[in-house]
Amino acid sequence: MRYDVNLSILFTDLPLLERPAAAAKAGFDAVELWWPFGTPDPGGAELAALREAIEDAGVRLVGLNFDAGDMAAGERGLLARPDGSARFQANIDVAVQLAGELGCGVLNALYGNGPGTDRDLAVANLRRAADAAAGIGATVVVEALNSHENPHYPITSAGAAFELIDQVDRENVAFLADLYHLHRMGENVLALIDRHAARFGHVQIADDPGRGWPGSGRMPYAEIFARLEAAGYTGHVGLEYRHEGPGAFEWRQR
Repeated sequence: MRYDVNLSILFTDLPLLERPAAAAKAGFDAVELWWPFGTPDPGGAELAALREAIEDAGVRLVGLNFDAGDMAAGERGLLARPDGSARFQANIDVAVQLAGELGCGVLNALYGNGPGTDRDLAVANLRRAADAAAGIGATVVVEALNSHENPHYPITSAGAAFELIDQVDRENVAFLADLYHLHRMGENVLALIDRHAARFGHVQIADDPGRGWPGSGRMPYAEIFARLEAAGYTGHVGLEYRHEGPGAFEWRQR
């Protein structure tokens, strides 16, 4: 398995620009990020500073979210929101350019909270994002979130995500298999891997319950990793779990 660290949920005791170097020091050569700015187009200086921090650390950015609104306040995307669509569209070229400059091949587009979400708008925005991402050879991924923590998010299962992806009808739109969210929703993640790994554009992990490191909960991660390898998944596995203090990555030596 190839792992990357999500710098939006790990190393958060450090300023953003110090986190890539911390990931490298911890032994990782790849990172991912939620959109780390408060606006869809933060301007050249902020973008350059982040790019330089990643490059100077010697790590590769392998996953980047499009602007998803105020995640800390509970917003979960702009794709399907009539009041957020213009902001999403303003972010597309900015995010794609940053991804292209850093060799990032996966861009995550979160659907947006309801009520009031518009499926046709989501499809149109996904097509627009996918067409832009195709210019740098990148894939746009669609993620299902669990309704326990995200009660207003409409895409809460692999099946619902697959239906949306099929409706978008672009070769470079795939599924972001966040196994923590799926397991919380009662899905059989081992069966999902066996049947649908070819549709995975990216994988993220945390253990359930608790959203901690693999082994802190009840998910069968030794078997999960074995099934991913057997299914031919060759992408990175994003570490998107919560941990405070030392020992965040000791599970990898067990």
